[in-house]
Amino acid sequence: MEERTAEVHERGFSDHVLVCTNGRESEHACCGEAGGEAVFDAVVEWLRERDLLWSRVYVAETGCLGLCSADGAAIAVHPRSSWYSDVRPDDVAALLAEEFGPDGSRLGVTVD
Repeated sequence: MEERTAEVHERGFSDHVLVCTNGRESEHACCGEAGGEAVFDAVVEWLRERDLLWSRVYVAETGCLGLCSADGAAIAVHPRSSWYSDVRPDDVAALLAEEFGPDGSRLGVTVD
Protein backbone atom coordinates (compact mmCIF):
# COMPACT_ATOMS: atom_id res chain seq x y z
CA MET A 1 0.00 0.00 0.00
CA GLU A 2 1.22 3.47 -0.87
CA GLU A 3 -0.31 6.61 0.67
CA ARG A 4 -0.33 9.34 -2.01
CA THR A 5 -2.35 12.17 -0.45
CA ALA A 6 0.45 14.75 -0.67
CA GLU A 7 1.05 13.97 -4.35
CA VAL A 8 -2.61 14.46 -5.21
CA HIS A 9 -2.79 17.74 -3.27
CA GLU A 10 0.43 19.02 -4.86
CA ARG A 11 -1.19 18.62 -8.27
CA GLY A 12 -3.97 20.97 -7.13
CA PHE A 13 -6.75 18.41 -6.71
CA SER A 14 -9.55 19.83 -4.62
CA ASP A 15 -12.84 18.08 -5.42
CA HIS A 16 -14.20 14.70 -6.44
CA VAL A 17 -17.50 14.03 -8.21
CA LEU A 18 -18.73 10.45 -7.88
CA VAL A 19 -21.45 9.30 -10.27
CA CYS A 20 -23.20 6.00 -9.71
CA THR A 21 -23.46 3.94 -12.88
CA ASN A 22 -24.18 0.71 -11.05
CA GLY A 23 -26.21 -1.88 -12.89
CA ARG A 24 -27.64 -5.06 -11.50
CA GLU A 25 -30.16 -7.70 -12.28
CA SER A 26 -32.81 -7.06 -9.70
CA GLU A 27 -36.37 -5.96 -9.26
CA HIS A 28 -35.03 -2.83 -7.53
CA ALA A 29 -34.07 0.39 -9.28
CA CYS A 30 -30.44 1.14 -10.09
CA CYS A 31 -28.59 4.12 -11.49
CA GLY A 32 -27.21 2.18 -14.43
CA GLU A 33 -30.72 1.70 -15.76
CA ALA A 34 -31.77 5.24 -14.79
CA GLY A 35 -29.29 7.05 -17.05
CA GLY A 36 -26.15 6.87 -14.92
CA GLU A 37 -23.80 6.72 -17.92
CA ALA A 38 -25.45 9.76 -19.52
CA VAL A 39 -25.20 11.66 -16.22
CA PHE A 40 -21.52 10.73 -15.98
CA ASP A 41 -20.96 11.99 -19.54
CA ALA A 42 -22.75 15.26 -18.72
CA VAL A 43 -20.54 15.79 -15.65
CA VAL A 44 -17.40 15.17 -17.71
CA GLU A 45 -18.57 17.59 -20.41
CA TRP A 46 -19.41 20.36 -17.90
CA LEU A 47 -16.00 20.04 -16.25
CA ARG A 48 -14.19 19.80 -19.61
CA GLU A 49 -15.90 23.00 -20.86
CA ARG A 50 -14.41 24.83 -17.86
CA ASP A 51 -10.99 23.19 -18.18
CA LEU A 52 -11.42 21.55 -14.77
CA LEU A 53 -11.47 17.87 -15.68
CA TRP A 54 -8.55 15.92 -14.16
CA SER A 55 -6.95 19.10 -12.89
CA ARG A 56 -8.67 20.41 -9.77
CA VAL A 57 -11.70 18.12 -10.07
CA TYR A 58 -11.70 14.37 -10.53
CA VAL A 59 -14.78 12.48 -11.64
CA ALA A 60 -15.33 8.77 -11.20
CA GLU A 61 -17.99 6.22 -12.01
CA THR A 62 -18.92 4.31 -8.89
CA GLY A 63 -20.90 1.35 -7.78
CA CYS A 64 -23.92 1.87 -5.58
CA LEU A 65 -23.98 5.05 -3.49
CA GLY A 66 -27.09 3.87 -1.64
CA LEU A 67 -29.49 6.41 -3.16
CA CYS A 68 -31.08 4.11 -5.73
CA SER A 69 -33.92 5.42 -7.86
CA ALA A 70 -35.58 4.70 -11.17
CA ASP A 71 -35.78 8.47 -11.74
CA GLY A 72 -32.09 9.23 -12.22
CA ALA A 73 -28.56 8.63 -10.97
CA ALA A 74 -26.92 9.35 -7.63
CA ILE A 75 -24.04 11.82 -7.33
CA ALA A 76 -21.77 12.64 -4.40
CA VAL A 77 -19.47 15.68 -4.35
CA HIS A 78 -16.54 15.57 -1.97
CA PRO A 79 -15.04 16.98 0.22
CA ARG A 80 -18.30 18.95 0.46
CA SER A 81 -20.22 15.81 1.40
CA SER A 82 -23.07 16.83 -0.91
CA TRP A 83 -25.33 13.98 -2.01
CA TYR A 84 -27.94 13.95 -4.78
CA SER A 85 -30.34 11.40 -6.18
CA ASP A 86 -32.66 11.33 -9.19
CA VAL A 87 -30.11 13.29 -11.25
CA ARG A 88 -30.76 13.35 -14.98
CA PRO A 89 -28.35 14.66 -17.62
CA ASP A 90 -30.35 17.90 -17.92
CA ASP A 91 -29.87 18.51 -14.18
CA VAL A 92 -26.07 18.34 -14.24
CA ALA A 93 -25.28 21.91 -15.33
CA ALA A 94 -27.41 23.47 -12.58
CA LEU A 95 -26.16 21.01 -9.96
CA LEU A 96 -22.47 21.62 -10.72
CA ALA A 97 -22.98 25.39 -11.07
CA GLU A 98 -24.55 25.39 -7.61
CA GLU A 99 -21.68 23.34 -6.17
CA PHE A 100 -18.72 24.93 -7.97
CA GLY A 101 -20.06 28.25 -9.29
CA PRO A 102 -21.13 28.78 -12.91
CA ASP A 103 -17.53 29.11 -14.06
CA GLY A 104 -16.13 26.53 -11.64
CA SER A 105 -14.38 29.10 -9.45
CA ARG A 106 -15.68 27.78 -6.09
CA LEU A 107 -13.52 24.70 -5.74
CA GLY A 108 -12.19 23.16 -2.55
CA VAL A 109 -15.10 24.26 -0.38
CA THR A 110 -15.89 21.99 2.54
CA VAL A 111 -19.07 21.80 4.58
CA ASP A 112 -18.90 21.63 8.37
